[in-house]
Amino acid sequence: MNATLVACLAGASVAQAQTGSQPGVPTTSTEGEVLSLEAALSQGGAASPSIAASTAGVQAVTAARTIAGLRPNPEVQLQVENLAGSGQYRGFRSAESSVGIALPLELGGKRSARLALANARLTRAEIQTAIAVADLRLRITQLYVEAAAAERRTEVLSAQSAIAANALRIASERVRAGAASPIEQQRADVLRINAQVAADSAGRQAQAARLNLAALIGRPITGLLDRAWFDQVASFYGPAQPVDVEETLAFAAATADVRAADAQVRLARASRIPNITISAGARRLAETNDTAAVVGVSVPIPIFNNGRAFVSQSQAEQTQAQALRSLVALDTRQDIARAQTEVANAAATARATGGPGLAAAAEAARIARIGYSQGKFDQIALLDAERTLSQTRQAYVDALAAYHDAVARLQRLTTPATLANGEARQ
Repeated sequence: MNATLVACLAGASVAQAQTGSQPGVPTTSTEGEVLSLEAALSQGGAASPSIAASTAGVQAVTAARTIAGLRPNPEVQLQVENLAGSGQYRGFRSAESSVGIALPLELGGKRSARLALANARLTRAEIQTAIAVADLRLRITQLYVEAAAAERRTEVLSAQSAIAANALRIASERVRAGAASPIEQQRADVLRINAQVAADSAGRQAQAARLNLAALIGRPITGLLDRAWFDQVASFYGPAQPVDVEETLAFAAATADVRAADAQVRLARASRIPNITISAGARRLAETNDTAAVVGVSVPIPIFNNGRAFVSQSQAEQTQAQALRSLVALDTRQDIARAQTEVANAAATARATGGPGLAAAAEAARIARIGYSQGKFDQIALLDAERTLSQTRQAYVDALAAYHDAVARLQRLTTPATLANGEARQ
């Protein structure tokens, strides 16, 4: 067997390469437009609800950051005294009015603390958008692998159905010639029917997989899927390359949560410092009709709510975020190691199943067909060889699907955290 081993896709890009046909596996026509995985990924984010939701989240947090940087609004004060009383204060004859403006002053760095919290939340929202994109790419890739594998299984089972029909023809000829008992013809007919049912079922599953993929990428799939990409299996030599967990999306999200918790603690401590309100205005004196300046300072007294509970709550949430970040680092490291092992094992299984194993099964089935048609082998030997070939073909398709699924999950785990400007998030 001539198998083309190429490097697996790196990052989020997908390379297209041509590979030789596998012995014993039916080939697909290459006519018509081929929908590559890269094209499916590029079309998948056009109208994705998850991307739209995360983008709206970034816009909302950006607006919240603008609000956090605003200063308190000044107040216009109007006060009228000595009116609607008794005696000389009846009506408005002795009324004295004051007009002024009050300006709240934030103390303790509350505004800068709010901005720091808003910036931390904005970073978290941007990372969440990157997570939504990575999750969408994983879903599209897995559906693409599922659809490609379903089409390959349809090819395998359709070929097996054709082989079963030919075996029935040979069995019928042997029965008519008196070289075999009628039970062989009946057994071959049962196998033909079962093979046709399995092929039809696989065809319906392949159609459903294509429809699911089309619904996710937002366009109908009229062409073929990239068979050459599906046949690619990378070579793995030596131990897996270490991955810096701190560069992954999961750790970046946990770190953003810690920074937001830190900013929340800072804001809680700043909130304990009371704000003051300075007011200035003018008062008209009713008796002399003179005007005098009025200046005031207002300071709240933190008796009932001194802010300690808010600080305690923020510190507890900070401790929780730090613990969760350590847990995320541990889980991500384990998940990456497990995914690397699954990729290597799936690649080894695909190479072994699609290489010597498939070639040997195809050759054994070919010899058994010739021998059975010439009366040298009995039907049991032929059926055993055909069953082994069919199982090996399906195992090869399953191994390829498992390999690509493992690669997609590993890429999702190791996707680096980036912001909108493309810089790596530390």
